[in-house]
Amino acid sequence: MPLKPLTKILIANRGEIAVRVIRAAREMGIATVAVYSELDRNALHVRLADEAYALGGQTAAESYLNTEAILDAIRKSGADGVHPGYGFFSENADFAEAITQMGVAFIGPPPDAIREMGDKVSSRKAALRGDCPIVPGTTEFVTTAAEIADFGKKFGFPIAIKAAFGGGGRGMKVVRSAEEVQEAMDSAQREAKAFFGRDEIYVEKYLTWPRHVEVQIVGDQHGNYAWVSTRDCSAQRRHQKLVEEAPAVAMGEGIEEAMGEAAIKAARAVGYFNAGTVEFIYQDGEFFFLEMNTRLQVEHPVSEVITGIDLVEWQIRVAGGETLPMTQEQVAARRNGHGIEIRINAENPAGGKFLPSPGKITKLVPSDGFGVRFDSGYESGDEISQYYDNLVGKLIVWGKDRPTAIARTIRALEEMVVEGVATTIPADLAILRHPDFAAMKHSTKWVEEVLDLSGIEAPKAPAGDGDDAEPLVRRNTTVEVNGKRFDVAMWVPEQTAVVASAGAAKASKPKRAAGGGAGGGAGSGQVAVPMQGTIVKVLVEVGQDVEAGQAVVVLEAMKMENQILAEKSGKVSEVKVKAGDTVGSGDVVVVIA
Repeated sequence: MPLKPLTKILIANRGEIAVRVIRAAREMGIATVAVYSELDRNALHVRLADEAYALGGQTAAESYLNTEAILDAIRKSGADGVHPGYGFFSENADFAEAITQMGVAFIGPPPDAIREMGDKVSSRKAALRGDCPIVPGTTEFVTTAAEIADFGKKFGFPIAIKAAFGGGGRGMKVVRSAEEVQEAMDSAQREAKAFFGRDEIYVEKYLTWPRHVEVQIVGDQHGNYAWVSTRDCSAQRRHQKLVEEAPAVAMGEGIEEAMGEAAIKAARAVGYFNAGTVEFIYQDGEFFFLEMNTRLQVEHPVSEVITGIDLVEWQIRVAGGETLPMTQEQVAARRNGHGIEIRINAENPAGGKFLPSPGKITKLVPSDGFGVRFDSGYESGDEISQYYDNLVGKLIVWGKDRPTAIARTIRALEEMVVEGVATTIPADLAILRHPDFAAMKHSTKWVEEVLDLSGIEAPKAPAGDGDDAEPLVRRNTTVEVNGKRFDVAMWVPEQTAVVASAGAAKASKPKRAAGGGAGGGAGSGQVAVPMQGTIVKVLVEVGQDVEAGQAVVVLEAMKMENQILAEKSGKVSEVKVKAGDTVGSGDVVVVIA
């Protein structure tokens, strides 16, 4: 395919990353095309794009993972480039290949590089070719619990089961004994399938107190490479990042440069180009290759704020055939100060549980000020669905040094207002204020094993102002013509009722499990779920004896599995749900006599 500047980009994603790409493209004078599910019909990325096309469906599988629907939107729109964002199809080689076969530029790496580096098993082999040390683990997929148990016996527990085609901690389970293997394997495969569409897994030795350090690289189609910065992403819960910072500090003389060079060697080994991230585990002065994410990372802005480099712009230029705008030496000269990024998720961190909190954002007021940036896919009034990732937005802060960046981030988090859903902000503040974090003594296990979140309570609903009147008389709505979305404005009598979209299909409400209501209090025997979601597994049956604290069902919400525990010991008298049922917050799922 001849290389040429891109003129119209379709973003095969949603939320914050779709908004990020749309804004970068607009600044470059490039037209943008959004795609959307039924639930995202009026989402921010749809409102901002020049054109938008309906994919249909509600869940990711029905919409953003619907290959034919996306390819159809590409054809209809005439887009000459496709940006996959992160998640969904961003690391799917077959999707990238289908795009390039249409004569459309895939704004990402070549399909072969995605295959080799996107598969966490073959990427380990590539890392070895690139002279990167790797953590002990399998270099082939594992398919049975016996294989995993044998690995644990050989290398010692704990071990980690990981999704071979995933990332971000999704589909990863830590196993501490042979007895836990089967359940952990089943759960890892379910999560991997739900989030990435594939359930292959592999096994790795789980280090005791590591830091998670990664390297942002970019390569062009002419053989030029640069590593932009390192990032420390050690503040995690459930193996998903909460706080990221650049550069990674306190690693010893020459370690950062060695990581950068190793990352580029690994990329060269597979003929990689465009943006990518090589992740390492660092412990006691040594680093080990972990995996390569063949896409733009959620935390890419923290590298941008310390370099002034727009990584999405670089992605688009590289996809159009341009050479890298800077040499490695020029990139190194741009690094300045310290950056911190906070992932603000719709989760309730009360007691350290981090329970998903989908719902309507009734009020969102981002913080501002010198060195402060906020990237989000939502505004006040938008809905966070249980069917998608729970990221509300990313607070990115720059400071002249790390202490300044920490202080500025605390100030910005204290100013931010998010109402209607619980968020991780209280936990983020607890991390930033802790002396271990200031001293760089934390690890990937620190949040769950050391940080005390017992004092964090669920947020209280804001008091109403007593005025429900809607003063506006102009209404904006949407219509669809042959699957293409159009925004229209209408003047209507002043009222609070929402004008229905002409031609807009209404999504049917999922069937709720029996037994609604708030559920009983602690120890009542009425086991209620704390959030909206889908039952993926029922662990007990009528007549079974259970102990207080025993898991009775597994609930999936926002692509994360949560075990719902019995609050008292006794005998199961009623099971109100089955696998596949949708439940709401407070629904009773099991009754214990």
